Amino acid sequence: MADTKHAPHGGYSPDMDGRAHEATYNGFIQFAEIATAVVICHVLALAVGGIKHAWLTAIFGVVLSLAAGGLGAMAPSIGVRAPAAVGVLLLLALVFY
Repeated sequence: MADTKHAPHGGYSPDMDGRAHEATYNGFIQFAEIATAVVICHVLALAVGGIKHAWLTAIFGVVLSLAAGGLGAMAPSIGVRAPAAVGVLLLLALVFY
C-alpha cells in the first residue's frame, strides 16, 4: 500500500475511488481463499479415489466441494469454512476408509 503519511487523500489520487478499490481487493482475496480450498478438496478427492479405490466417494467429494465453494462465495460470512469442512471430511475418508 502507499505511504499514507506523506500522500494526500489517504494514499489514493483524487481520481481513484478508494472504497471501491478496497472492496474489489477484499473480494479477490476471498475468492482466492475459497478457490484454494476447493482445489485442495479436489486433490484430496483424487487421493481418496486413487489410494482407497473409493471413486464414488471421491466424485461425491468433488461435487460437494463445488457446492460448498459456491455457498461460501454467495455467503461471505461463511466464506472458506464451507469448503474447508468438506476437506476435513475427505481427509477423514482418506485416513479411516
